Amino acid sequence: MGNPPIPRMGRGALWLLAAMVGAVLCGAAQAGEFSGYAALEARYFPDDPADPAQFEGETFSLAVSLEYYVDWDDGTQRFVASLFGRLDQNDDRRTHFDIRELYWEKVTRWLEVRAGLRKVFWGVAESQHVVDIINQTDLVENIDAEDKLGQPMVDAAIVTDYGVVELYAMPFSRERTFPGIEGRLRTIPHVDVDRPLYESSAEETHFDWAVRYSNTFGIFDIGVAHFSGTSRQPQFVFDPAGAVLQPFYEIMRQTSTDVQATTGAALWKLEGRYNDGIGEPFVSLTAGIEYTFFTLLGNNVDLGALAEYSYDDRDNFQIVPFQDDVFVGARLALNDVQDTQVLGGFVKDLDVSSILSLIEASRRIGNRWRLEFEFRGFHNVHDDDVLRLFRRDSYFQLDLARYF
Repeated sequence: MGNPPIPRMGRGALWLLAAMVGAVLCGAAQAGEFSGYAALEARYFPDDPADPAQFEGETFSLAVSLEYYVDWDDGTQRFVASLFGRLDQNDDRRTHFDIRELYWEKVTRWLEVRAGLRKVFWGVAESQHVVDIINQTDLVENIDAEDKLGQPMVDAAIVTDYGVVELYAMPFSRERTFPGIEGRLRTIPHVDVDRPLYESSAEETHFDWAVRYSNTFGIFDIGVAHFSGTSRQPQFVFDPAGAVLQPFYEIMRQTSTDVQATTGAALWKLEGRYNDGIGEPFVSLTAGIEYTFFTLLGNNVDLGALAEYSYDDRDNFQIVPFQDDVFVGARLALNDVQDTQVLGGFVKDLDVSSILSLIEASRRIGNRWRLEFEFRGFHNVHDDDVLRLFRRDSYFQLDLARYF
């Protein structure tokens, strides 16, 4: 097994790290709180891999997450640290460590200021988040793009009676993680993460910035944002000498909106963006509804029905996975002592035969343990679909986590 990759950090991080060290020293006299978990994960791929270099069958890994926070100054200041690491049996690129969050925060009645590595989430949809742009995706963790790397930043939120304005300054960007040669759920040929390409001569130290306004108007929760900087989603350049793909990070500008309307048991959701900088300008969106049937059959069981449509005017399913697709699913919550939950559904491409299915289930065992199950399936994948890369990578996954 090779050595885990070392994250590339730009020189602009030094002053952020200095600020965080100062925050730790300021709060050192206070008693903070630790929490976290350790999880054993088993994945099984029933099909042989598309590339003989990839592993076959099952793989095991161990993940550890540690979190710490401390408050002082009458609760107006806080230091937060969140660390994550995984040791994987077969994929040396999935063996990795990341600082998910490490920041200082100061809160007043109308102003919130933070400095350090943070995770910021934008979005309301279930099947994909077209507006979520601040953090880089930790793709070796899961193909659903829900796991994110910590983003170095200084940000401020101005809180008024007319809404919240958030300003973000990011001195450098993080590179996306990709599976290694032996890993599953990867491109063929594989991505060479050691030789990234950048449009900007500043490479990963290009200064990125973003601004977002959010407010509630009656039944509507609305966010409007603009981002300018290094794209978090790289394009790929084929290197014939090494027979590998090199990630290419372009400079882009994205203007977006996310809207959620609450009407009784129904949540109406919309995410949309205009992107200028990744090839030709394009528009993409995801819109849908989640309707919850509460106390089903007179019990505490809640059932949520989900339906969403995704559109991308690049109209090329060879490079865009959600250019004309529908998602249909259901979320079941038993509301029991064990916090049992199940989410299931599928994404159907309306242009070709491809179908992506998923099942996610979890249940607490006692006070400290949690069991999670996941299935992702790739069915009838069209030869021209970008999902053809994973056509033999359907898998079952089981996680047993111990919390402390």
